Amino acid sequence: MNIQNLAAQTAFVTKDGSTIRSLLDRTNAPVHMQSLAEASLPAGAATQRHFHKVSEEIYYILEGEGLMELDGEVRTVVEGDAVLIPPGAWHTIRAASDLRFLCCCAPPYSHEDTFFE
Repeated sequence: MNIQNLAAQTAFVTKDGSTIRSLLDRTNAPVHMQSLAEASLPAGAATQRHFHKVSEEIYYILEGEGLMELDGEVRTVVEGDAVLIPPGAWHTIRAASDLRFLCCCAPPYSHEDTFFE
């Protein structure tokens, strides 16, 4: 059994500019098909617009409010919202207030699968 606690995870900044703490991924567990991380952005900050060729993502908003852009469509997201980000979809999220969300990726997140304009 593999159990990871969020408080024990070291934060790092991804290629898109969000601060991430991996809960379960290839770096800390025998994960093969998915990854789970907590991401955070301070109010006013945004991730760099990007896409993933392979990974499908789900963002689940834990705290705060933001503007989610997905292939040109912009919507407000708040605590309790889940956003599906298909492979190949351009996306960014901007924090209207301090924002904390879970990021699920299948296959697991990798810097090599993150592409910018």
